[in-house]
Parts: sequence; structure tokens; C-alpha cells
Amino acid sequence: MGVGLKSEVFTELKESLFELEELATAAGGEVVGSITQVLQAYNPATLIGTGKVSEIGDLVRESRASVVAVDHQLSGVQIRNLENEWKVRVVDRNQVILDIFAQRAQTYEGKLQVELAQMLDQLPRMVDAWMGSLSRQGGGIGTRGPGESALEMDRRRIKERVKAIKKQLDNVRQHRSQHRSSRRRNRIPSFALIGYTNAGKSTILNQLTQSNVLAKDQLFATLDPTTRKVHLDGAPPSVVTDTVGFIRRLPTNLIEAFKATLEESAEADILIHVIDLSSDQMQTQIEVVEKLMIEFGWQAKPVIHVFNKVDRAGFEKQFQVKAFPRVFASGLTGEGIERLKRLMVEQIEALSNEVELFIPKLSEHTIFEIGRETTILKREQGSSGTLLRVNLTSALLNRWKEYLVTVDTFG
Repeated sequence: MGVGLKSEVFTELKESLFELEELATAAGGEVVGSITQVLQAYNPATLIGTGKVSEIGDLVRESRASVVAVDHQLSGVQIRNLENEWKVRVVDRNQVILDIFAQRAQTYEGKLQVELAQMLDQLPRMVDAWMGSLSRQGGGIGTRGPGESALEMDRRRIKERVKAIKKQLDNVRQHRSQHRSSRRRNRIPSFALIGYTNAGKSTILNQLTQSNVLAKDQLFATLDPTTRKVHLDGAPPSVVTDTVGFIRRLPTNLIEAFKATLEESAEADILIHVIDLSSDQMQTQIEVVEKLMIEFGWQAKPVIHVFNKVDRAGFEKQFQVKAFPRVFASGLTGEGIERLKRLMVEQIEALSNEVELFIPKLSEHTIFEIGRETTILKREQGSSGTLLRVNLTSALLNRWKEYLVTVDTFG
């Protein structure tokens, strides 16, 4: 079920509901119907209006549905009230995503991360959602007094488990950090594949590194980071890491739990943003990933844009693309992979070519173009122009040489 306010864009509500249907299918469910409601304000007791509660109850009985998924975050009270009305299990978007993660987690680390995310998600829902489960514990000699309610006891146990998991994940984080430090000492360039879920990151990894990492046409096929060596002509041995995909309204608890995984991208020298060129929601998906990059503090990193699944997309889709540097590729057929490797070599070269450019006042319109072609590391506005600090490849260095101030070569 999709629900939103009248102040929100209706097309976004429909797109998000369609995505929830895909998530429900990925979780192993079969979608038997969908419905939306636009409200002036949310109902604190049930989120939706009483008339819609009744209407959905009829649909549940007619379709014999066993679960209702709501495309909005629900409180414990709202879940309890809706389950009482509909006599079936009620879950929200976050719970569906977490259920998929629970099914897909394979490694010790992945399972810990999912368990942590589920517990962090469950804690705020527990208040007032226990249907009177407040029986006092204790009684008898040595146990007189108010004791703990069942709710308080369960919350305490969950908090203790959360603390224990975080400690275990800290050990994992330290272990990863040691590996990254070793790569830095040995001056091994590192790339991280990022992008919307099901954009095809794993298939691109397999093409780049001749690996056989699991790659499926489904949401969140990859949870655990996978690092492989990649051999690039004219560049030192490098590594590429495949990471968990992003999605709109990514649960904050999931971000908190997967910090150790996300650090692989945070510490990478260069990001490879894989985009599904064939998706009708390509632009929205790009915006979601770019907003998360800003949230995580990755916006200053060099980015290569890989528009994947070119074999599935009409040629006209390529005219909608504005990002640079970019490559049109197919992880399935291998098209564009050699071009991607050349771009990767150029970006490695640019890491050691950090330069300062001075753009006079009359030429400041070129700053936008420079920003499209490379990452602007620093910008200082002056009365006569703007000083930029950027990483430039050899080709870009030649292109913008008239604005060159100094060249600092590292290593």
C-alpha cells in the first residue's frame, strides 16, 4: 500500500509503491493487489484514514492475503492497530528491506549487520506495542518490589545484544582498516563500485576482474563487500570492491549497521558509479545515489559514471546522459569494458596530478565545465577570479593549461 500527503508529488508516490512491490517480490512474496491513499495529515493511530482501513480489510479477505506491506514507516502502535483490524501481519518498507537482507546475508559479518539493523529498527516500535504485555516479574523472598515489566526486560536484553554486536563489528572494522592501510603503504590504487540496487555492479566487477561473483537480476543480490584485483594496462596493480546497493529512503538503521561495509567505499581512491541505463527511473536513481554520497561525505572523490545495460536500453537514452567522465557499457556482453579500463587508468594518473587553476572573472563560466570533467577539491573566490584545486588527467591538464598556476606531483 502506498500512502502520502497532498503536499508530496504523486508520481514519486507511485514510483515508490512500484519499488515496494519489487521489494516484496524479492522478499519471496507474491503481490495480489495494491492501493494508494493521499492524505491531508497522517492518522497517529493507523497512519491512514478509517475508511481506507475498512476498504483494505475487505481486500485482504477477498484476496486471502497473509501480509500487508505499507510504503511508509509505521510505529509499533500503528502496526498493532492495523493487525487487529485486518487479522494479518503488517510490515512497513523498512521491515521488507530488512527481511531481504536477512535472507541474503551469507557471511558472519553480514549476518551480524542485519541482526543489528533489525534490533535498531525494533527498539522504537516496542513502546505501547505490546498489547498489555506489562506483567510484573519477580515475587517471593528476595524479589519484592515493582520488578521489571516484560517490555522493559525485553528492551534491556535487546540493548545488551546491540552493544555486543557493535563490539564484534568494531573488530571487523579494525580488520578491514588494517587491510586498507596495507594497500596504502604498498600504494595500491583502489576503486569502489557504488550505485542503486540492481544496477549491475557485480556483473561489471566480473567483467573487470574476470571473477565469478554472484550476480543476479534482483534487488540487493550483493550484501557483503567483495574485493578483487584488476589488471590495467599502464597502471600499477589495483583493486575493485563491490558493495551493497542503495535505494530510496534507505533505512537509517541499515546505514548505521553497515558502517563497516560502507567504509570500503569511503576509503576508496576512486568511485565507479554504476547506473542502469535501461531503467525508466534512471534519473531518480542517480539523484538518490548522489544525495547519499553527499550524506556520507564522498562528494569530493573522483567518480567514473558507468551507464550499464546498454544492450537493453534504446539508443535515445544515451542523449539523456550528462555526467562526465562516463562510459556506456554492458556487464552482460562486455561492451564498453575496455573503455572503462582506460578511464580507470586516467583517473589513477590524475591522483598524482593535483594542480591549481586560476579562472579569471570573465571566464568563470568554465568552472561548471571543469566540475563536470573532474572533482574540484578546493575553491577560493577572489576579487579578480577563482582559484581551483583539482585532479587532472594528462589530457585534461593539456586542455586547461592556460589556467594552470602550479603542478604538485606526489610520489
